[in-house]
Amino acid sequence: MSDWFERRWLVLTGAGVSTDSGIPDYRGPESVPRQPMTYQDFVATPANRQRYWARAHLGWSRMGGAEPNFTHRFLAERQDRLVGLITQNVDGLHEKAGSLDVVDLHGRLDRVICLDCGDVTSRAEVQARLDALNPGWTDQQVTIAPDGDVDLEDTAGFVVADCTQCGGRLKPDVVFFGESVPKPKVNHCFDLVERAGREGAALVVLGSSLQVMSGLRFVRRAAKDGMEIVIVNRGPTRGDELATVRIDDGVAETLRRLAT
Repeated sequence: MSDWFERRWLVLTGAGVSTDSGIPDYRGPESVPRQPMTYQDFVATPANRQRYWARAHLGWSRMGGAEPNFTHRFLAERQDRLVGLITQNVDGLHEKAGSLDVVDLHGRLDRVICLDCGDVTSRAEVQARLDALNPGWTDQQVTIAPDGDVDLEDTAGFVVADCTQCGGRLKPDVVFFGESVPKPKVNHCFDLVERAGREGAALVVLGSSLQVMSGLRFVRRAAKDGMEIVIVNRGPTRGDELATVRIDDGVAETLRRLAT
């Protein structure tokens, strides 16, 4: 068994962890190139928000029922040996599997925030309101895309729900492309990297191509601090040159193999 497998870990997970739960990713080897809506586009016009919510309402009606897979459960069972768990995913499956103190780097799709007053509500509540406003909408057959999106062109008839507190604009409580991760959350993650280094833990990256800086910066900090860096991912990543152990394979397959 590999030495790093027996050490304490600081874990950073990406979309490749949730593909086994039926949630597609943006950058996997078999992914179709997509251009997600940016924050700037979302706030620009009511038509853009209508298009987003029409698709997201359908996507969440399917994605919201996703269940944790082997990897989520493995990390939850091992959490007493983790320095921390940082995820770039927004599906909440780590928590659903029983992991505690998860840092949801890019937020959670199961929460909705008002951009105008800051009120936070559950996605389930907003979904129920959207169902009432758009009866029959979720009966459509669609192809699920990453982050709760779907392939759907005709969204003109969809009615968007407004904030119940101020009538403002609702947005899933996630970091859109074009937004930045809140600085306190970033600083907390850097603190976890520092703590992991002091405790002799390895930084273990599972299922992330590290294409966005929000995750790559922690790998770079770990490398600067001389930590062991393990990357398990199908296909190349931007952190490969920093890895002390690189495994080009599926996450669940790798963990099962090493655990037996």
